[in-house]
Amino acid sequence: MIQIQHNGFPLKTKTLRRLVKEIAGQLPLRGAVTIKIAAADEVRTLNKKYRGQDRVTDVLSFSLDEKLPGGFYAGDILICWTQAEKQARENGHSLQKELLLLIIHGLLHLQGHDHEKDKGDMLARQRQLFAAYSGELE
Repeated sequence: MIQIQHNGFPLKTKTLRRLVKEIAGQLPLRGAVTIKIAAADEVRTLNKKYRGQDRVTDVLSFSLDEKLPGGFYAGDILICWTQAEKQARENGHSLQKELLLLIIHGLLHLQGHDHEKDKGDMLARQRQLFAAYSGELE
C-alpha cells in the first residue's frame, strides 16, 4: 500500500499515486510506504536529528522493513514542498514530475540503494524509472 499525505499542500494525487504503485511494484520492496509532503522546517528538523545536517533537503527516507501487526512496512519518505517547487523550476518541468522524481529517489533508498556509496547505480535506475513514467504527468 502506498499512502501519500499532503495536508495543506495542493497536490493532485490520483495519477501520481497510480504511477508510484506501479514503480514500487517493480522494486523488491516489502510492505507499505507512507509518503509525506512537508514544510521546510519539519524537513530541516528531521534532517538535523537523523543525519546531523542542519539544513533543508529535498527528500528523506526512513527504512523500517519489518513486520508490524498490519503487515510488512517498508518505511517512510518525507519530501519538502518548497524544495520540490524550487527544483521543478530549475529542472524545467512540472511540480508533479519533480515529486515523482523525489519519490522514486526515496523508494530506491528504501530498497537499500545509497548513491553516496555506489558507483552511480542508484541514480541510473532513478533516471530509467523517471524516463519510463514521467511522461504520464502534465
